[in-house]
Amino acid sequence: MDRFARLVSRLLRVPVAFVSLVEEDRQILPGLIGLPEPWAESRTLPPSPSFCRHVMASGQPLAVPDTRADDRFRTTPAIAELGLIACAGMPLTDADGLVLGCLCAIAHEPRDWGDGELSDLEDLAAACSAELRLRILSAHGRSTQKVLETARAAAERARSDAQRLEQEAQAGLDHAELLLRVSEELARTSGLEDVRRRLRDLFVGAGKPSYVGLLVADEDALRRVPDPDVVHSVEREVLSLPMSAAFPSTRAMRERRAVFVPDREALVADYGPDAVRFSDRMGFTTVLCLPLWGSRTLLGVLAICWAKQHEVGITERATLTAASGYIAQAVERALYLDERISVARQLQEALLTDLPVADDVEISAMYQPSADGDMIGGDWYDAYHLPPASPGGAPGALMVTVGDITGHDMQAAAVMGQIRSMLRQATLDHPPYSPATALTALDAACSVLPIDAGGTLVHARLELAGAGAGWTLTWSNAGHPPPLLRTPDGRVTALVEHDVLLHPALGPFHRTEHRRNLPAGSTLLLYTDGLIERRGDDIDASIAHLVALFTRHGDSPPAELLRLISSRPTDPGPGDDVVVLALRVP
Repeated sequence: MDRFARLVSRLLRVPVAFVSLVEEDRQILPGLIGLPEPWAESRTLPPSPSFCRHVMASGQPLAVPDTRADDRFRTTPAIAELGLIACAGMPLTDADGLVLGCLCAIAHEPRDWGDGELSDLEDLAAACSAELRLRILSAHGRSTQKVLETARAAAERARSDAQRLEQEAQAGLDHAELLLRVSEELARTSGLEDVRRRLRDLFVGAGKPSYVGLLVADEDALRRVPDPDVVHSVEREVLSLPMSAAFPSTRAMRERRAVFVPDREALVADYGPDAVRFSDRMGFTTVLCLPLWGSRTLLGVLAICWAKQHEVGITERATLTAASGYIAQAVERALYLDERISVARQLQEALLTDLPVADDVEISAMYQPSADGDMIGGDWYDAYHLPPASPGGAPGALMVTVGDITGHDMQAAAVMGQIRSMLRQATLDHPPYSPATALTALDAACSVLPIDAGGTLVHARLELAGAGAGWTLTWSNAGHPPPLLRTPDGRVTALVEHDVLLHPALGPFHRTEHRRNLPAGSTLLLYTDGLIERRGDDIDASIAHLVALFTRHGDSPPAELLRLISSRPTDPGPGDDVVVLALRVP
């Protein structure tokens, strides 16, 4: 019953929900969430006139936007004590239609209940009523069994009947719980791999199958989605089936209907020898294949297999078919998300610059995607030569940028591409190519154009200071983590000077820039926050750790240096995208 209350709270986004069974002198709350004490501990409410009693008296759904403005409830003490402002309730009935109580959703502020919310509440009330009926049936079964124990002649038959009723009740409960688990678990999936992982633990109980397979349509074949955590012998052997193959799963796909194979004899009679040999090797006897229907097309097949012969009755088949509908929704959503993420990652990686060839200057960059495959970032690096000082002359100074647009979706990647191009244009349009001037121009453009471009970046120019004078670094920092500079003596300095971050709400901002002479052999390190931010870690400690690594390995070639500072053997991977760029002057 608490699970029904939690489902109401989550689906209707309300702080309080409960299952109420109304008696003459009290309301019993077998399921609740969000009620304060002492009602939460006692699981009862006062016998005074209440919202639930109105639902029970009428036998009809009731939705009240504001009890304070409703003459039926505004003077009720219990409603005022509990702070019940907006209420919605659905009657709970037994098998004869008798109203036993209601399933209630409560908000602490006025609220107009939408049709979709009331429909969700009605569906949950129907499931809750079914659960109550099963409990009543089970109670009746136990009572009947006690009475029949007094009749010696009918004792054996009564015991058999009671066992049958109990099995049916348990099966019904298992089916109801399966639908609840499917709707609850698959609503939170984020990708096809996640859907497959959650399928593993959905099917439990006496009729638990030995294997549940997920196959998705892939042009003229069915592609099996392997479990990412548990290697099944099925998935080691067959990961793809041509649509023409004589298998139950491909038949379900071709004929667009459920296919049931009750035993080996039926498999031999109706399918090819490859299917029979495969089933024998896997130890399958009974197989049910259900098509997974998306909103526009058939997505694939759910294959449910039992090692021992299993009778799939009407109720169980209806339950599994309903569950396949939830699974199909999750698969469709997962395929859509996976496709969007794939496109966005390709876009993001396509925008990462091929590093220029610079005389004597060693430069290397690395992009590492988030360990969470669902996250797409706006991290980027850029490096390019400015125009030569004279026509036909050597390439000019080297511009280097590392930045991070806020967000972890396709929008962030798209905005990153725009900002990268705009910053290049702003730089090349403003000789003598001041980083601060280019960032100021970018701020001005973002304050006018409809671009939601929030983030941080470092924009720098590296050039020869003059004959024998070494190199000069000029940079402007828009709220980005500080670049690190390592001199040949092994000393690492954080270039902490910075301005505010990039955001259109801040308006045009006059950016400042800073200059530093680089001794021969100096190494500059630019990075995004994914390198130093880990859940549970202090960021200052992470920067100190990075400085220590840079101090220790700073003499390594830039490509090797990036590998060393980004490798964490005990870390499962970054929770955000990471960009690192290392540059060493001759």
